[in-house]
Parts: sequence; structure tokens; C-alpha cells
Amino acid sequence: MAAPAPTVAAPSEQDISDAYIYLLGRLLVLRQEQLDFQKEGFQWNQIVHRDVGGVAWANPNLDVAYSEVWVAVDENSCTVFSVPPMGDRYYTVQFLNGWGETVANINERSFPQHPHGDFWVCLKGATVDVPADAVRIDLPGRTSRVLARVELGADPKQALALQHRISVKTSGTPKIDPVPATPVFTNDKLPGVEAFDSATVALDSEPDINPGMDVLQAKVRAVVKAIADPAERARVDSVVRQQAIPTFEKSFATAGERRNGWNRGDKDTGKYGSNFRNRSLVDMVGIWANSTDEVVYFKTDSDGTGKKLDGGNSYTLTFPKGELPADHVKYFWSVIAVDSKEFRVIPNPKNRFLINKQSALEYGKDGSLTLYFANAKPQGAPDGNWLPTPKGQNYNLTFRTYGPDQAILDGRWFPPPMVQVN
Repeated sequence: MAAPAPTVAAPSEQDISDAYIYLLGRLLVLRQEQLDFQKEGFQWNQIVHRDVGGVAWANPNLDVAYSEVWVAVDENSCTVFSVPPMGDRYYTVQFLNGWGETVANINERSFPQHPHGDFWVCLKGATVDVPADAVRIDLPGRTSRVLARVELGADPKQALALQHRISVKTSGTPKIDPVPATPVFTNDKLPGVEAFDSATVALDSEPDINPGMDVLQAKVRAVVKAIADPAERARVDSVVRQQAIPTFEKSFATAGERRNGWNRGDKDTGKYGSNFRNRSLVDMVGIWANSTDEVVYFKTDSDGTGKKLDGGNSYTLTFPKGELPADHVKYFWSVIAVDSKEFRVIPNPKNRFLINKQSALEYGKDGSLTLYFANAKPQGAPDGNWLPTPKGQNYNLTFRTYGPDQAILDGRWFPPPMVQVN
């Protein structure tokens, strides 16, 4: 008589929650990949130059012109990026893997001896002949999402001309697998147990380059096996919806360091190491975030007292002389308002979506800078210092600091608190 099959322990509630939040980061990237190919018409290794404000993801940077590419490489074929000289203008060509990890940046900081010219982007270990006057960049996987950013600055027309000189071609014909089919969901309706139905293809289609993630992958695969039992499937769905998702959503306000009502992203943003929770969070609220050596992000949805921002109220944000944003960045800073669900830019009659160093800013007699956030321009507020906000609606602010100084990197500098004035 055959021995009974060994009993497999059911995943604990903590393991289910960890597995779900870990997997969600990959599903968020795959969601965007499917949308790009199915709705945006992307083709592999073909660059798309976007108009200013012409991107369709969460928390876009409106200081830059974006170009986008989905790169595919294999053992015999590389993708060649040609980048023109950019002068003193900020630019970077960022490569991300299928988990939203930044794996490379092309700019004069990363490649001071070769800041422009040809860059051969290849699968790690591929045997290809790279020209002597080109730089080789190895990718950990067969696909990569690429964002080129060119600062608009005071001359947007020149920026757009430079943007369009970034070109892409392939050195051969790579073998490309179909885009994995996984759930396409909205941020306010995250998947429950059904997230695990496509977990195997999600994990198998892209390596996770971070150490220690094999433990999380094992937890995911254990849940996949467990939900073959209808009773376990129902239990997992309950844990996901009642514990994992609420915990994840609460982390919007608690992740990273909080001061003055602002959250500063974790220092590992962009290159997450073992911090899979932060990675999934960023993939949801600001997909394609770069690493902190390029930019530090501050976010808030509340004033300095903790009260939620309301677009019908008026708020001020005052920087004293000597602590202005421009004092702490090498390149540029900006602040934008986005909605609190999909984190998209909010339309307004003024068609003004950010305040930055190019705005017609007016400073106080003492050298301070006060920014205003309100549905209608507050009395006495300089027009260039005002950002319109949506009446009767909570919103989020994202404050970007490109080329952050050591005070920002160390966490010594934060934006001041938002102060309600009506």
C-alpha cells in the first residue's frame, strides 16, 4: 500500500502578505508593459519621443522631455543607443529591469570619459563584437524599460531638438518572447488571490537581481501551490484583501522618512536591494523612479498638522533665505500636484501643472520664497508662485530635487510644512 502524500504546511498569513506585496511590484511593471504594447503601440527597440506632458503613467516629471524604449536583447544581438552631446543641460538615459530597478544611466556622471556617442546595450554574457569607439552596457535580463530625460530648461525647443537626436537601432535580430499576460488592474481595485494565478509566468519571465529575493519567490510559489485547494484559495483571498492590501496602502504615508508632513523616499529608491516593499510602493505611485544619486523625491497629501490637503483650501509653502530649493540642487527642482488614486496630473483651467525654477517666481524682501496652492489665486500671491489645485478633492504633491546636495542625501533638508491659510 502506497504511503500517503506528505502534508504541505499552509502558508502563514505573514508569508501570504509578503508574497503578495513582493509579487505586486512585478505585476505593476507588467501592467505598464502590456498597456504600452497594446494601447500605446510600442514596438521592441523602437524609440518613442514624447511631447512635453505626453506620458501616461503615474507622477510624470514635467521638467523634462521624455523618450521611451522597450529594449530586447539576446545572446547574439545588442541594442545600440546613440546620444548627442547635451552641453550643460541635464540629461540621463535610464535603464530599468522588469521589477522597476534602475540598472544603468547614460550621462556624464556615469560615463565621464564617454558621456555621448554610441552605447551597446547587451545581455550579460552575450558574445558580440562591440566597436572600439562604443561603450558596452550589460543588462541582467533580456528586456529593459528605458527612459531618456532631457531637461527643458529655459529653451524647450532646443531640448526637444536634442531629444530627437537620441536614436536606437539593433545590431542583429533578437529572439523576443511575447509580453507576459498578467492582470491589468487599476490602483483603486488591486487584484486579490487572482494575482497569484499568473505569478509563475511573472516570476519566470524576469530574473530578480537583488540578493535574498529567492526567499520571497519561494513564498510566492508556495501560495501558488496552496490555492489549488478551494478552501486555501478563499483564505488567501481574505488575507490579501483584509491584511496585505490595507497594510500596503497605509505605507503610502509612512514609507521612508517623514518630516514637516513630507515623506522622503527611502535612500534605496531606484536600487532597492532587499526592500521589496518600497519597490512595489514606488512602482505603484511613481513607476520608473530613478536612483537617489540622480534625484530625491518628497511627497505629501497633508499639511504640517497632518490634515489632508483639500484643493478648495489655500496653502503656503515658505522657504527661508539660505534654504531655498535652488540652494540644494545642482540641476533643478519642481513641485507638481497629482490625484490621490492613480497619481496622475490634475487638469486645471490655467493649464499650469508645476512650479519650478523656470516659473516667474517672486521672492520676499528677506530673500524667502513662498509658493501658493489653491483653487483660485490667493489675494496678494504672485501669479508665478501659484499652483492651481482641484476644489473639493484631496491631492498629492511631489517635490523633485535633481542633483541633490549632501544635505538632501543625508536627510538634513526637507521642504517646509504646508500651512493652511484660509
